[in-house]
Amino acid sequence: MRSICVMREIYRALSDFEQDFEKIHGVGLNEAMVLCCLEDGTFSSGEIAGNTGMTCSHTSKMIASVERKGLVERILGEQDKRQMYFCLTEKGKACLQGMHCESVPVPDILKPIFEKNCDK
Repeated sequence: MRSICVMREIYRALSDFEQDFEKIHGVGLNEAMVLCCLEDGTFSSGEIAGNTGMTCSHTSKMIASVERKGLVERILGEQDKRQMYFCLTEKGKACLQGMHCESVPVPDILKPIFEKNCDK
């Protein structure tokens, strides 16, 4: 099989997975990546972008989205009040806690990745 055909199958599987994930958890995969990043503390949007691999522009959109859902809150920087930091709300922590590997059916093509990287 050609590599582009394999990529197409992976892309389809991720798309199906994301639809199921969003139905169950109420957030898309990029929003979930923001929540996952914030599990370890409070970060600026630039730090979140660096940790997630998203562009700064896309990160800002994802932060705004999870903020509207009440999952993230902004905090003013202590030394520079123009700097914004973000952290999980209690609702965001609860949402993140429900995101276990077995919470969403995993397409067959992605199962080896999940089996290798998820806690049993």
